[in-house]
Amino acid sequence: MSAPVSGDAFDRVLLLLGRLNYVWSNTESLLIHLIAGLAGTTKDTALVIYLTLNTTRARADLVERLAKMEGREAGERDRILEMVGRLTQLAGLRNQYNHCIYAFDPQGGNPRTIQMRISDRRTGLRMGRETRIDAEAVRDIRDCIEDLTALNHAIWTLIRDAGYPA
Repeated sequence: MSAPVSGDAFDRVLLLLGRLNYVWSNTESLLIHLIAGLAGTTKDTALVIYLTLNTTRARADLVERLAKMEGREAGERDRILEMVGRLTQLAGLRNQYNHCIYAFDPQGGNPRTIQMRISDRRTGLRMGRETRIDAEAVRDIRDCIEDLTALNHAIWTLIRDAGYPA
């Protein structure tokens, strides 16, 4: 069991979650440049497409499908698919902390998240899954921020290498 996160430590968690959101938004927005390059259009047109698609999943699907189109060089396609796959994988942690409510223990124990999601099961519903915000959760958030930062740099390198509109 990990050590509790409370008081000032929870304030630091909130700052960390703000950083996660910043790094996430900054990295997801690079899909605009991938859309522009893969579709052979301008950055402004790609921005309209990006903003019209209102979920990360839809934007990632578009980039993956454009990358898989006939005539795409295999190396370029594979780099893009790997990067978009990584972004999609990292979305899970970001979504966990953005689509929840926070609950606090009045006795000073670990705060926790309660997911704002309904899962349909064969014969019932499951909702309100709770997750403790402990030292392990903080480590996971930090790791996700580092992974997103590295991915951001890798995508920028690809944008430059491929000559996509920047």
